[in-house]
Amino acid sequence: MNEIRLNKIYGEKGRQQLRCQIFLAGVAVLVFFFCLAPLQAKEVDYINISNPFLNKTPIAITRFKAFNGHDAEVNHGKNAEQILKDALDFTGYLKVLNPAAFLSNPAQTGIQLGQINFKDWTAIGADLLITGGIEERGNQVTLKLRLFDAFNSKLLVGKIYTGGSSQIRRMIHLFCSEVSHKLTGNWGVFNSKISFVSTVKGHKEIFVCEFDGHNPKQITHHKSICLSPNWSFDGRWLAYVSYAKGKPDIYIKNLKENRGAIVNYKGSNISPDWMPGQLNLAGALSFSGNQEIYLLTKKGEITKRITQSRGVNVSPTFSPDGMKLAFTSNRGGTPQIYIKDLDTGDVKRVTFKGRYNTSPAWSPDGKKIAYVGIEKNKINIFVINLTSASGMPVQLTMDQKDNEDPSWSPDGSLIVFTSNREGGVSRLFVMTSAGTDQRRLLTLTGKQSQPGWSKSTSFEN
Repeated sequence: MNEIRLNKIYGEKGRQQLRCQIFLAGVAVLVFFFCLAPLQAKEVDYINISNPFLNKTPIAITRFKAFNGHDAEVNHGKNAEQILKDALDFTGYLKVLNPAAFLSNPAQTGIQLGQINFKDWTAIGADLLITGGIEERGNQVTLKLRLFDAFNSKLLVGKIYTGGSSQIRRMIHLFCSEVSHKLTGNWGVFNSKISFVSTVKGHKEIFVCEFDGHNPKQITHHKSICLSPNWSFDGRWLAYVSYAKGKPDIYIKNLKENRGAIVNYKGSNISPDWMPGQLNLAGALSFSGNQEIYLLTKKGEITKRITQSRGVNVSPTFSPDGMKLAFTSNRGGTPQIYIKDLDTGDVKRVTFKGRYNTSPAWSPDGKKIAYVGIEKNKINIFVINLTSASGMPVQLTMDQKDNEDPSWSPDGSLIVFTSNREGGVSRLFVMTSAGTDQRRLLTLTGKQSQPGWSKSTSFEN
């Protein structure tokens, strides 16, 4: 619409008012879009750990800057750097780059945002970068740690920790938890623990180690047969089976206060599993004849009978919300995995492939169950997706002798299990939830089996 046309319709004053309205409307549109962008942009997880086709994200971890430069500080810095590399490499979704490829050294140029040339890091393929600094004064060590998005030249996590030199490993793992939460939305495995069975002088005892197999400690000294350790939701209690009194009974033990109870009803008392968020547990008891599953208090008192059918019912495992229970039963003729809805009482069979399936383990998100399948005398670990219409299991281990006892990490990214692939001796191994990166967890004398990953990532023990 030209000037003459505007004058005819609106007059000079009206034309100026219309121009002003059009200008303000244009400004309003621009303001709307500029304001909308940050509202629509939201934090997106960098890494989807549930993706079975996940490619490892390359991360560079630089040498720690020693602020005072004395020998003890430098040595502690090297130790902290190695702990950090080992922990992040353990995840299975990060690839720690070889420092031989580094083009710059933040330990000399600076570890802060404005001191880093990110092109030096993207040029070697690093998506992520961690810089660290250490300062030691007296008996105190201060760690300054930063995680950067190398491509966007952006600080993602920055933390400062102070403690004694003996706390360096703990402080590094706290930072790793922050890194995991930023990249995946989960706090990771770095403050979790694993219980397991290990032989000691011909006996089977319960041990506990850190998430990566570090610092194994013997928990029981029954000098008998101990089996099936299982963590309570808060990590303060262990339930396990022991033959210390001549038959299988469930022992309930508070790790910090060294107190507990024994479930020693007539017959066998086996397969303990704690309820999520509660100090109640399920166990398989045979005092009534066949092995049936009951709900117990932490004092070992029976509060409810969960199964009542012909055949054997064992290996209970609660869903993460505590509303369902998966278990093994031969009610259909051969051992298979079933799920019972604890509210409605409905029971459904979930495994149909294979004649012998046992040892169910529910994933932390409640969508999958890992279990052991025996076919043609070969023992392997499978996973079935409960949300999939096909109901077909995925085999995670194969052609590596016998593999059993799966247990999920608290974030669902890893599975610890037992295998005799090394010389026929039972050892603990760990793999991603997709079955990749299978590797030995720890080196310990004797035979190790029946690992149980803690559900909690916070411990006082």
